[in-house]
Amino acid sequence: MSKPRNFFFFKPSPPPQSSSPFPPSSPGNKTFSDAIIDENIETAHTLITKWNHISTTSNHSQYPYLFTNTEEAKHYLKAVKSLQSAMQYLVAKDSTSKKLIEAQSLMQLAMKNLESEFYRILGENRDRFNSESVSVLSRSSTDRRSSFSDDEYSDEESSSLSAQSVSMTAVADLKAIAECMIFTGYSKECANIYVIVRKSIVDEALYNLGVEKLSFSQVQKMDWEVLEWKIKTWLNAVKVAVNTLFHGERTLCDYIFESPEKKIADSCFSEICKDGAMMLFSFPENVAKCKKTPEKMFRTLDLYEAISENWHQIESIFSSESNYTIRSQVIASQVRLGETVINMLTDFESAIQKESSKVPVPGGGVHPLTRYVMNYIALLSDYSDAIADIVSDWPQSPLPESYYKNPSHDENNPPSEIAKRLSWLILVVLCKLDGKAELYKDVALSYLFLANNMQYVVVKVRKSNLGFILGEDWLLKHEMKVKEYVTKYERMAWNKVMSSIPENPTAENASGIFQNFNVVFEEAFRTQYLWVVPDPKMREEIGAWLDLNVVYKYREFYVKYRVGLNLVIRYSPEDLRNYLSEILCGSVSSHSPDR
Repeated sequence: MSKPRNFFFFKPSPPPQSSSPFPPSSPGNKTFSDAIIDENIETAHTLITKWNHISTTSNHSQYPYLFTNTEEAKHYLKAVKSLQSAMQYLVAKDSTSKKLIEAQSLMQLAMKNLESEFYRILGENRDRFNSESVSVLSRSSTDRRSSFSDDEYSDEESSSLSAQSVSMTAVADLKAIAECMIFTGYSKECANIYVIVRKSIVDEALYNLGVEKLSFSQVQKMDWEVLEWKIKTWLNAVKVAVNTLFHGERTLCDYIFESPEKKIADSCFSEICKDGAMMLFSFPENVAKCKKTPEKMFRTLDLYEAISENWHQIESIFSSESNYTIRSQVIASQVRLGETVINMLTDFESAIQKESSKVPVPGGGVHPLTRYVMNYIALLSDYSDAIADIVSDWPQSPLPESYYKNPSHDENNPPSEIAKRLSWLILVVLCKLDGKAELYKDVALSYLFLANNMQYVVVKVRKSNLGFILGEDWLLKHEMKVKEYVTKYERMAWNKVMSSIPENPTAENASGIFQNFNVVFEEAFRTQYLWVVPDPKMREEIGAWLDLNVVYKYREFYVKYRVGLNLVIRYSPEDLRNYLSEILCGSVSSHSPDR
């Protein structure tokens, strides 16, 4: 069993007969009901006047408050409820009786004292109430409605409750006072006190979380660095506000003002949290209404995701009709954020198409546009759930269905809307790169440029969440495109070198073949020594191809016809391999073959 609470106990002593303000009923006319009513009024008078005297004259550092004494508080509340019943009886019997007037005065004294106790308990425990502890009390009290019930907590329950940061007894005391005040018709006074105290706590908590009232005009004028910092603050704050602060207030209200209709609990919760919640949930909408620039995309998506992740909890906490405006604000913010994302995606696509640089990338390397766009899209793919939700309402895909058809593709599992949208953005930049390739005068270099950029796209897709969104079919299709571009580069760049050694050479023309090979090889080397293949794997594959198609072919010819031709032979097969290993690195070789 739980240990008894060690309180100084005020035992009510019967007052002298002359102290009662209520006139005695005539013994001959008194009914049994009258006797019960008189007794209830006398008991109430004794307790109420006693504690009214203590509350107005005593030093509470020496004498306890009413609700520091469980038994006395029980008797007090029972007496007040009995007084209310007596008053109802008297109203029905004689609404003008002096006894009723005196009972009403007594009730006002009782309510004054209960209001004071209610305010005191709320204030003393303002920093201790939290959703977890109140939830435990709520579960534990399914069969034990408060500390004023006839049952006791089990040892296990007492241990569980004592481990919480809140005083469980304080919550139970508040509930008991609220029940009594509501029963006696003072629900408005009780609710007003509760709202005043708890609203100040919620407002202070939101302030400490960094939530502040900001108009659209204020948000719009902020530098991006300042606004981004406030968005980060909001993202942290909304988690705590929804899952701890608002949830805790909802739980506490529902417990203290428990009733099937929940009208008082809903009203109190709404008054406590409405201002703070509106301030919190209007911020994303103000951000979404600001000027749209590419760097704001990801913070906008962060805000959208935060609302989505917390929506079910928000909807549950603010489910009552009195909180309709809060739910509407949350929805309005999310809708506006979604519209902003769509607008920024449209602007992003337009910016790609308008990119008009006419300077080719040195060496046919990866274009800055490719890097920027693919990094941007890869980051977008990290918000796949949010973007999928947003683009689901976009009218139609910009790409025809045939673009996605693949013999191995399951027709019952078509590509998602987000896959279509991101595929389209990648296609836009690839088409732009086709135009950039035409800036190169050397056709072989233009194909190398296309191969480099397509390889960058493929690698970025495979190494990011884009790979899961676009799928293996998309990757295989574009990897084949890389190979196609590489093959065209190899053929265009090395065709003269390979064809300089005929299929069936003879000893008579070997000298001329060596001399011709020297010329075309040196020309190819000079042309390509500043060309670049940034991707190590692709550079290695091209090197393997050159080894097989250039070095190996040259070695066969060299071994067979080198005797007596030292004057015209410039390169051994190993020399050739060394020179070829130095091209496509984007730097001048110190062993250029024409030196």
